[in-house]
Amino acid sequence: MSERLMSNKKPSFPVNQRLHNYLNEYRRTIKIPIFYDDLLRFSGSVVVYDKNDEDTLWVRVYYSEFEREEIDLALKKVYTILHSDGNVETLQYLNVDAIDYCTFGNSKPFRVKIRNVLNDNFTYFYVKKADASRIYGLELEHMLSPHNLNFLVYKDTLIEEHILGIPGDIFIKEMLPNCNASEKSQIAKEFVKFNERCMIRLLGDMRSYNYVIVPTHDFDHVVYKIRAIDFDQQCYEGKLKVYRPQFFKENFTMVELVREKLQKTSVDQYKVEERSIVAKRILSYEDRITELITCMVEDEISTPENIEQLKMQIYDLTKDLKFKRSTNMGQVLKAALEFVKRNYENVNMKRLLQG
Repeated sequence: MSERLMSNKKPSFPVNQRLHNYLNEYRRTIKIPIFYDDLLRFSGSVVVYDKNDEDTLWVRVYYSEFEREEIDLALKKVYTILHSDGNVETLQYLNVDAIDYCTFGNSKPFRVKIRNVLNDNFTYFYVKKADASRIYGLELEHMLSPHNLNFLVYKDTLIEEHILGIPGDIFIKEMLPNCNASEKSQIAKEFVKFNERCMIRLLGDMRSYNYVIVPTHDFDHVVYKIRAIDFDQQCYEGKLKVYRPQFFKENFTMVELVREKLQKTSVDQYKVEERSIVAKRILSYEDRITELITCMVEDEISTPENIEQLKMQIYDLTKDLKFKRSTNMGQVLKAALEFVKRNYENVNMKRLLQG
């Protein structure tokens, strides 16, 4: 199912001057001491296996002795820039434990493991090629989801902080079967809300390995949230189904869980709740979102065929002429966010008049 939904490969789109100015205004840009291409100079690699001895699709890369010293220092500086405004006093306590490279997917990221030698705590960050559509996805996630994101852009290099959580595919396979009935109902609710949020902001390709499940202990129970971790497919594909996680075969178990645990009235209620929450975030970030959408409207982040297909599919669903009149993906997304905001304001006005 999912193979037919997606294009073979999404191209990378450069960061234009308008988007660069936006990123600079909101302190998303800073000079960093290493580029993505520098990490491509590795001299060897070995496959990384998981605890079950299965190929993770990552390889651990190695560099010559001279280059490794220079690269390690640069990566530790990047870590301090990302997490502590470049405080160099902590460099002596940091160690680069591993640099992994993934050839699977579009972004081909490097994953850097940084450990604090004083207490053995460690974390990751990612080094990727700067792609405009991915940056739009990160910014929209920061503003329209419940989660803040930390990332930096310097010329053609993108640095992303690690998003904590259990990969969706692993959770579905290994942990979901052991959840109790109440937990399964709560996870089903979260999937409905996640599905709705992705569709509203046109974030595509949320197959189970592109999001994580985040469990949080709250008194005597566990609360589960779902977070996207891959923003490569922001406003690119032409099929509306690509922006609805429910249509990917990798999420079949989650869809069945929704059918099993939730009645249609509950599903509809959770969709309305999520639309209202997103509408409130749109209003909260209105000026910043307007600036970002202006960048998108003047940018090229998809193909004419995809734009035509998507705008007509959404028009058929909503009968909103703004979609039909759109000429690029920025205008399609602008129409989508305005549609959600307008419906929210109309509902509130009705309640005010009735009350």
